[in-house]
Amino acid sequence: MKLGFAGTPDFAVPALNRLAARHRICAVFTQPDRPAGRGQALRFGPVKRRALELALSVHQPATFKSPEALALLRAADLDALVVVAYGLILPQSALEIPKWGCINIHASLLPRWRGAAPIQRALLAGDSVTGVTIMRMEASLDVGPMLNSRTTHIGSTDTAKTLHDRLAEMGAELMCESLDDFSGGRIREVAQPAEGVTYAEKINKSEAVIHWQQSAEQIDRQVRAFNPSPIAETRFNGGQLRVWEAEPIEAPAGGSGTMPPGTVLTATQEGIDVVCGSGILRILRLQLAGRKPLPAAQFLQGQRLDGVRFAT
Repeated sequence: MKLGFAGTPDFAVPALNRLAARHRICAVFTQPDRPAGRGQALRFGPVKRRALELALSVHQPATFKSPEALALLRAADLDALVVVAYGLILPQSALEIPKWGCINIHASLLPRWRGAAPIQRALLAGDSVTGVTIMRMEASLDVGPMLNSRTTHIGSTDTAKTLHDRLAEMGAELMCESLDDFSGGRIREVAQPAEGVTYAEKINKSEAVIHWQQSAEQIDRQVRAFNPSPIAETRFNGGQLRVWEAEPIEAPAGGSGTMPPGTVLTATQEGIDVVCGSGILRILRLQLAGRKPLPAAQFLQGQRLDGVRFAT
């Protein structure tokens, strides 16, 4: 098949790899290079970097609403444009150009978690399952007909990183299967149900602040949803303290008494146990501002935390 590929971040790379091994990728579209780091030098995105390694033709239009970008898409004469976390809006004029339209990998079981941050929102909500959906794109946000889907269980230790990596591979495999169904005339489109629609709003960094009045289970989901970015955080000695890994545990016999939320109950080699609005959260890996993340046992070699109260 003659395919175009539109994507930008790491999540899209597994799909590009698999499709390039099976089909002819006529053009890769990715967002313009962005300044990054202290020097603010322009940096290639993961899809551009991989596309160049594969000697594919790369285009970086600032928008797909321009006549020039639409002309590029027409000239490619594509069977389909595969879109994976591209990050730019495709207008109706672009969606209509490929023979079979624009086919998207979305990291949720639609219609749940339409929008920008489906992985993090699923974790924050405490969902027990998620998955990927292959859909034909329409002009509105994630509303197109579904072509295929696959589910996965969300484990108690899954983070945004582990779930991201698993869904990226699942989506890549499922996209290949769906394109095979297209070419074989076996594809069936199913409209998304009107019930069960939720929206995955873009993550705001302020959401990473831990409010210890919440339950240990809620804070645990927050820690996992924001790993590896933006990382859940609290305040310690007036500075930032990031929490990379934690787990809710049973309260000790006798409970935590009248200790206010945020108080360190115990700090041992096993972890740093913090009183929450309900339950106890054991911090397993954490990081002071400007330092490296450390397991709790190593962190405690340089810090005394017994009786300390973390603040929001």
